[in-house]
Amino acid sequence: HCHFSQNPNPQIPIFQFSFHNLNPFLKKQPKPIKLFIPIRKPMRPNIETHQNHTRRKPISILPKRIILVRHGESQGNLNSATYTTTPDYKVPLTEEGLIQARIAGTELRRLLSNDGTNPHWRVYFYVSPYERTRSTLREIGRAFSKKRIIGVREECRIREQDFGNFQVEERMKVVKETRERFGRFFYRFPEGESAADVYDRVSSFLESLWRDIDMNRLRHNPSQDLNLIIISHGLTSRVFLTKWFKWTVEQFEYLNNPENCECRVMQLGEGGEYSLAIHHTEEEMLEWGLSGEMIADQKWRASAHKGQWNERCPWYLHAFFDNLADTDCDDSSDEPCQDQDELVESCPRVAVTEE
Repeated sequence: HCHFSQNPNPQIPIFQFSFHNLNPFLKKQPKPIKLFIPIRKPMRPNIETHQNHTRRKPISILPKRIILVRHGESQGNLNSATYTTTPDYKVPLTEEGLIQARIAGTELRRLLSNDGTNPHWRVYFYVSPYERTRSTLREIGRAFSKKRIIGVREECRIREQDFGNFQVEERMKVVKETRERFGRFFYRFPEGESAADVYDRVSSFLESLWRDIDMNRLRHNPSQDLNLIIISHGLTSRVFLTKWFKWTVEQFEYLNNPENCECRVMQLGEGGEYSLAIHHTEEEMLEWGLSGEMIADQKWRASAHKGQWNERCPWYLHAFFDNLADTDCDDSSDEPCQDQDELVESCPRVAVTEE
């Protein structure tokens, strides 16, 4: 038996549960046991109000920038024979790599502070657990004071693609030639991973990242610009961008690896979409391997509203079909055709809200 109790405080509803023993063989039935369980109301999200406005507005806690940084030059970049005797995750930076990381830290601080004119910014770091990425973070961190860093997290899902255990140099040459013939995305290294495997774990990381942002686990003060810096690896960064911007496998195949300590900045546009075109030039994106259509999409994202659909982006629709009809008038169905303007007027208008 279950019912609401008479509660003197209507703001706190309570469930009253009564349990009865229904054993017919007992002459005397025990008294019902009553439990009173308060019902917790869902918590309201953080909100802000303005003196001149009675209507509440949700606080935006989206990061202003998400910056992908490849590690500095490593011993493996200098001499591939390093991988035959040193586990990949233990390969250190070279002296040049350490210098590259310090320079990158200075450049990042200049960017985030807008050349020192913006005092209201903070940074949160994600770093791959490999020695070369952690060393890169350590050197980059020399450019930041303690109050600027609101957190750092080692994240195993953004580690380097696994190429196998100890890598025999002669064998790896043959394996990489085979990968070029098979395709860089789906080829799986013996005892290792494919780029598709990396894509799966990066996808999982992105889901966790959005939960952290939505629930404000990053402890972000909305009055300050939050910047996420992800220090990872070349292929992992390319996979990250492919997943984020919904690029196809074919588009991934044309992407070039970033240089050591190169930064790729995804900046929040005025409408709530992230874009590479806000910070980077068209020439830079062409060097990365983006096609003209991909660059046009990045420019569109710079001012697009969250949830909008870029109908000019071919890989969202037209890349998967041949000769799609623009309207029902162009196909051979027996159903009457409705004018496009009438369709627009008859459709309910859905307000697009920012996350």
